[in-house]
Amino acid sequence: MKISFIIPSLNEEKAIGKVIDEIKSLNFKSSSYEILIIDGNSVDNTRQIAKSKGAKVIIEARKGYGRAYKTGFKEAKGDIIITGDADCTYPFKDSKKFIMLLNKNNLEFITTNRFFYMDKKAMSLSHKFGNFILTFVLRALFFLNIKDSQSGMWIFKKEILNDLNLTSDGMPLSEEIKIEAFSKVVSKEIPIIYRAREGDVKLNTLRDGALNLFFLFKKRFLLRK
Repeated sequence: MKISFIIPSLNEEKAIGKVIDEIKSLNFKSSSYEILIIDGNSVDNTRQIAKSKGAKVIIEARKGYGRAYKTGFKEAKGDIIITGDADCTYPFKDSKKFIMLLNKNNLEFITTNRFFYMDKKAMSLSHKFGNFILTFVLRALFFLNIKDSQSGMWIFKKEILNDLNLTSDGMPLSEEIKIEAFSKVVSKEIPIIYRAREGDVKLNTLRDGALNLFFLFKKRFLLRK
């Protein structure tokens, strides 16, 4: 079994080294895992730091959170994929526990709930409110029992990608992969520790929230066709 860690990045020189070190501290055999940094043309030292730490850097010049992940999925050699951001917010140190849960419970997809063990400084009030609205709408439109529709840490078997219809190249991919997985494969949401980020916040609450909300209605309409 090989594990692929897929991490999108854009100007994350303050945190990328720590994220990679956290993964490497798990002491996986070198042949049993890979770290893929999908970089959106960073202009700082993100790529250089990642390479110096032994990660594979893939430049994805096309913009979009979803686009970065699609590129990562295509390049991944692992049987299991673990995703997360390059800003030290997600607990990669718990990856072995997540993999054990996936295998022990015959799960195919795990998503995570950041709100259960969230650092008080990890998310602004506006982001919390936006996430609440988006999660409420997702639950109402798709009848899914999910508490965090926007979490970016997923643990899943790569083979399920053949069954998922992922259309978004932007931020909505995060909610779309959950909609697809929970409707097609054995899935579960689990609580995680969520920490305050290192570096600048990239999200635009109003713009990204509106795009994600519009996407949910669009996805629902398309599924009815």
